[in-house]
Amino acid sequence: MSSVPPASPVTSAAQRALTIVAAGTVLALLYFGREVLVPIVLAFFLSLLMAPWVRLYRRIGLGHGPSVLIAVLALVVTVSLLMTVIGSQMLHTVRSLPQYEATIHAKVQTLRSLTVGRLDFVRGEVGRVMDQSDGHTAPVFPTVYSGVTAAPPAAAAQTHEHTPSTPMDVMTRVVSTAWIPLQTAGIVLVVLVFVLLEHESLRDRFIRLAGGSDLRATTAAINDAGERLSRFFLSTFSVNFGVGVAVWLGLTVIGVPNAPMWGTLTAAMRFVPYVGVWLVAALVAVFAAAVVPGWELLVLTLVLYGVIELVVAQLIEPFLYGHTTGLSPLAVVVSAIFWSWLWGPVGLLMSTPLTLCLVVAGRHVKALDLLNVMLGDAPALTMPQRLYQRALSGDSEEIIGEARVFLKRKSFANYCDAVLLPAMQLARADLRQGNINREQQATVRKVIVAVVESISGESRKWARRRHRSSVLEESSIGRQLRRQREDVSGRWQGPLKVEPGSIVLCVGLGSMGDDLATEMLTRILRDLHIDARHVSAEDFAAFAAEPHPELTPNAVSIAYIVSTDPEKERADCETLASDLRHRMPDGSVIAVMLPELLTPRDPTLSSGSNLSEVAYSLEEAAQQAIARFPEGNPVAAS
Repeated sequence: MSSVPPASPVTSAAQRALTIVAAGTVLALLYFGREVLVPIVLAFFLSLLMAPWVRLYRRIGLGHGPSVLIAVLALVVTVSLLMTVIGSQMLHTVRSLPQYEATIHAKVQTLRSLTVGRLDFVRGEVGRVMDQSDGHTAPVFPTVYSGVTAAPPAAAAQTHEHTPSTPMDVMTRVVSTAWIPLQTAGIVLVVLVFVLLEHESLRDRFIRLAGGSDLRATTAAINDAGERLSRFFLSTFSVNFGVGVAVWLGLTVIGVPNAPMWGTLTAAMRFVPYVGVWLVAALVAVFAAAVVPGWELLVLTLVLYGVIELVVAQLIEPFLYGHTTGLSPLAVVVSAIFWSWLWGPVGLLMSTPLTLCLVVAGRHVKALDLLNVMLGDAPALTMPQRLYQRALSGDSEEIIGEARVFLKRKSFANYCDAVLLPAMQLARADLRQGNINREQQATVRKVIVAVVESISGESRKWARRRHRSSVLEESSIGRQLRRQREDVSGRWQGPLKVEPGSIVLCVGLGSMGDDLATEMLTRILRDLHIDARHVSAEDFAAFAAEPHPELTPNAVSIAYIVSTDPEKERADCETLASDLRHRMPDGSVIAVMLPELLTPRDPTLSSGSNLSEVAYSLEEAAQQAIARFPEGNPVAAS
C-alpha cells in the first residue's frame, strides 16, 4: 500500500498565498460594498430583535404576515417618535446655547487661569531668570515696537445679496440632506420585512448552501449563532434601555436640561463597547458645566453616570447574561476599531455581534478555527497544557496562583486528576520523543516540586526541615517529594507500632509517572488525616524481607497499587496484588488505574480474587478511603 507523500513547500506556499488573496478579496468586498451590505446586515440583526415579538403575536392567534407587519409598524412608530423627541431636544439645546455664553466664557477663563495662565507665568519667570543670569534685563511684558502698528485685517469689501428662499428651495435642501439616511432606512425596512416573512425558508437555504450533506453540524452552528446573538441583542437592548431611563430620571432630578435627549443618547452609545457611555458622560458633564455658574452640577452628573454604570456592570449584567458574550476583551476593542474603519459609525455599533458571528463560525468550521482561537474568550490552552508550558518556562508562581484559584472550587485530588497528572503525561510524551533536553527536564522537575510543596497541606509542615537536595539529581519527582517525609519521620515515614488497621499503603509500580501519582495519592490521604505511606514495589519487597518486631499485626487496612500505564503494567499489577493479598488476607487491595490521555478504561481489569476494587482516578481512590475511615485516623507524628 503506497503512502501519501507529504505536502511540498511549494504547495504550502501556494496555499498561504491563496489564503492571503482570499482574505484581501473579502476585505475589499466588505469595504467597497458597504453601501449595500450595511443595510442588509442591519436588517438581519434587527430581525433577531423582532423575531420574539413576531412569535408572540403568532401565539395570540395572528397569522404570520400580519404579525410581521404589526411588529415592523411598531418598530417604525417607536423609532419615529424617538427621533422626533431627540430632534426637538437638539433644536432646543442649540437655541439655548446663547443663554449659557456668559457661564461658558467665565469657566473657560477660570480653567485658563488655572492651567495655561500658570504655565505662562512660570515660563515668563524662568525666562527672566535666565536673561538675568546672562547679564541682560529682560522686560516682563512683550516688547512693543514703536512706530509699528498692526493693521487690522481688511474687511471683506464684497457683500452678498441674499435673495429670499422659496419653499421649494427649502424643501430641496431638506430632502437632499435627509435623502441618504432615508434611503438606508427604507432599504433596512424592506429587507427586514422579507427576512421576517421568509425566516424559515432563509434558514433552510443557508443550511443547504453551507452545510451540504452535514446537516447536523450546520444546524448546530446556526442554532448556536442564533441563540448567542438573540441573547446578546435582547439582554443588551434591555440593559441599555434601562440605563437610558435611569440617566433620564437622574438628570431630571439633579436639574440638567434636555434630560430625555441625553438619556436616549446614552442608551444608544452604550452599544459601543467600553468607551461609549463615558463619551456621552463627558459631553453631558460639559453641558452641565455650562448651565449654572458653579461646579456642583458637573460633579453630580459624573457621580450619576459612575453609580449607574457601576451598578449595571457589576450587578445587573452578570445576573442577566453573565460576565461575557463569548469574546475576549481585546477582541471586543480590536473588532470595534476594525468594523468602524470598514463601515463607519454603523460598523462601530454592530462590531460586537459581527465578531460574535465570526467566533461561532470558527467554533463549528474547522477551517475557521483561527477566528475562535484569536477572538473567543475560551482559553487557547487547556489547564494541563498551561501547566506544562509554564513549567517549561520555569514560572512556578503563576501555576501556584492558578492552582489556588482551582482549589477554592474543587479538591486537591480533583486538581491532580484534571491538571497535574495530565500535564505530566504531556511531559512524558515529549520525553519519549526526545523533544525536551536535560535542562528542560530539570526545570520542569523544579517547578513541579515547588508547586506541590506550595499547594499540598502536608508540605507546609516540613517547610523548615525538608531535604535540601539538588533538583538536578536523577531521582523522579515523586521520590524527591517522598524524601521529605523520610527525612522527618524515618525510612517508613512514621512509627510501625500503631493502631491495628490504621495504615494505608500506596504502592507504585516503579515508573516516574507511578511515583508521582502514588505520592499525590499519599498526600491526598494524609490531608484527610489518614496515615498513608508511600512505598515502591522494591521497598515493599525489602520491608517484607526484614524483621520488624515492633510492627503491629494487621496494621495495614488498605493497599493501593498505582499504575499510570495499565496496559504495559498489567502483569506487574496482578503479581503485586497477589503478593499483597498473601501478606494481608484481611485487608483491601485496590488497583488505581490512571490511563494515558485519550486512552479508554480497560473494562477487563475488574475486581478478581486478588483485587478488592478498581479505581480510575485519585478522587475515586480517596472516596474509597473515606468510606473506610469516615472520620480519619491520627496521622503518625513527625
